[in-house]
Amino acid sequence: MTSTQRTTHRWKFARIGGLDQVILETADDLLNLDQLDQKLWVALSCPVKSLEYDEDTLQLLDTDNDGRIRVAEITGAIKWLSTRLADVSVILNPQPQLPPGAINAGTPEGALLLSTANLLISEGKAGLSVAGIAETRKQFLDGRFNGDGVISADTTDTPELKQLVENIIATQGAAQDLSGKPGVTQEKIDAFYDAVAAHIARNAEAAATQVFVFGKTTPAAHAAFKAVREKIDDYFERCRLASFDPRTLAALNRPESDYAAIIARDLKPGDSDLAGFPLAKITPDKPLALAAGINPAWTTAVGAFLSDTMPVAFNAGKTDITAAEWESLKTKFGPYENWLAANAGSPITALGDARIEEIHATAAADRDALGKLVAQDKALESESLALSDINRLVRYYSQLGVLLRNFVNFADFYSLKHSAIFQAGVLYLDSRSCELCIRVDDPAAHSVLAALSRACIAYCELKRAGEAPVKIAACFTQGDSDFLMVGRNGVFYDMKGRDWDATITKLVSNPISVREAFWSPYKKLIRTIEEHLAKRGAAAEAATGAKLDKVAENTANADKLAATSATATPEAPKKIDVGTVAAIGVAAGALTGAIAAIATGIARLAPWQILLIPVALLLIISGPSMFIAWLKLRQRTLGPILDAAGWAVNGRVKINVPLGTSLTDIATLPDGSQRTLRDPYEDKAAKRRKRRIVLVLVLAALAAFGAWAWIDHIETNTWIWDRLLSSK
Repeated sequence: MTSTQRTTHRWKFARIGGLDQVILETADDLLNLDQLDQKLWVALSCPVKSLEYDEDTLQLLDTDNDGRIRVAEITGAIKWLSTRLADVSVILNPQPQLPPGAINAGTPEGALLLSTANLLISEGKAGLSVAGIAETRKQFLDGRFNGDGVISADTTDTPELKQLVENIIATQGAAQDLSGKPGVTQEKIDAFYDAVAAHIARNAEAAATQVFVFGKTTPAAHAAFKAVREKIDDYFERCRLASFDPRTLAALNRPESDYAAIIARDLKPGDSDLAGFPLAKITPDKPLALAAGINPAWTTAVGAFLSDTMPVAFNAGKTDITAAEWESLKTKFGPYENWLAANAGSPITALGDARIEEIHATAAADRDALGKLVAQDKALESESLALSDINRLVRYYSQLGVLLRNFVNFADFYSLKHSAIFQAGVLYLDSRSCELCIRVDDPAAHSVLAALSRACIAYCELKRAGEAPVKIAACFTQGDSDFLMVGRNGVFYDMKGRDWDATITKLVSNPISVREAFWSPYKKLIRTIEEHLAKRGAAAEAATGAKLDKVAENTANADKLAATSATATPEAPKKIDVGTVAAIGVAAGALTGAIAAIATGIARLAPWQILLIPVALLLIISGPSMFIAWLKLRQRTLGPILDAAGWAVNGRVKINVPLGTSLTDIATLPDGSQRTLRDPYEDKAAKRRKRRIVLVLVLAALAAFGAWAWIDHIETNTWIWDRLLSSK
């Protein structure tokens, strides 16, 4: 619908998650969906696969078979239902079974479906279910005849007809039977027999023009000839070169080193390396002996040539062939090879002349028998279409409403009772459960676009015995990312309740909460200090090791060092540089002055101003990271995550803080739980150290306050608490 078009239907919208979403409540809402501006749809397309939704239903909706569901296919399905259901709004709250009373008997389409439904509803059943119709339809489609006009090899009742169907599939291609088996149609049967007749006619024409130089044995003789043609050509060319220059004879027979390279391992019949050696020993102007002295890798092929070609081309019992005879044989096969090249495009030739002639001999009877089987199958076409329509009706009735709540709007995603069809399950990891988990095919490609969502995403590989590995993108929307790292393991539960082993393979880091951002600078400072301390410790350890090595070396060479030190002039002791002493004094004075200036400045502040100093320091340190995190959390959205998975999300589906809190749960103790704080493995020494540090800091703060109060008393001749009391 273009922006210039208008609809007279009055729509209702609800503001959910910061997005205006249309409410679907009545039949009029559904029937006017094709008039709703597509800019107001939350999604414009979604993939057929990788969703927690019945894939067979999605295949029915995907009328153009492009693997995607679009707006026109959704509205087309509703229009189809409008003539078959008495009230199309029943799809918004369907019952487990489709009751016959919901079918519209007042239209031709509905009346036909109602009669079919009454035949299928078994005694004691209130209606038709998806599972029941699927089973009934499967039994019908798996039967010998299913009304699609396609017969498979299993449809035939004789071995001869079964072989014929297999021959037709091999040469004309398969037509898919509704049962899923490959089969043939009447068109393919006709094309096959036309090709057989054409091939027989070509063979007859070839026989009349003496293309079959050796009669019916020509195909077999040529096949054996073709298998050795290149190798025998190579043999006679080598013999000619040896006759031209006898010095090449050793090289033409290949040097012994070449043989040594392959005989060092086990040889096998038809060895590919050995096949590259000459066919027989090269001798100038010598015929090729076919019965002895042949390269072992070629004995089988040469044996077939000797038995299939030589007796029909020459005299029986001839076991050798000269170069002239070989050239003559190639000339004789020339017309046959030209004929083969002219007919190479016909797939029927793959069956061979013998099989083609056998098929042609019984063509009339077999063609008629296959045609009758196709006719028997097509006689059930009306029943097949009725079953197909009732299957579509039951699936649309039961499941189309769910798709609308995940396509036109995202009601299921924002609902506390349902999960969206793109949510694959729940991931338990790092004392949290993540409900926003989406299946992905390629995490590397997905993360490029998904990073724009401003969400913290952990890509996990899921494994389960007997199942193919699955990859998901799990969004962490509460807590922190301190212990999210590649390689960490968790457990994933899919929508069927099955558990999978989950391992993080990739992370897309983004702020999870403002609280995390508040502590982020201090955590970074601590990590930096730890890294520097670790580096310094490693350097000190290396220096200590070097000193120990030096001591060990000196100990081992003590006698040499004693002799050297006796003659060496002792070094003068190093003196302290005066400039160094002066620099230290200047630095100490500057530090003392700075401390005094800070203390003086603090002393001049009012009491309430002093209390704001820690707050100001916290804001200076944590403020920027908290502000950046707040901006990113405001921009956090689901769109890029779904778009990267093949969706076309139209609305700006934000994941704000309240929604994020509902999508990721953190571990909390159950209500009424009793908690014992006595930990037998608590590090009591560390706890005492912490208490001492806190005590020292408190005393230092009191001392600083006392010093400031004393300085303030000297300057004002009054105590701070007296002024506070008098101000009241």
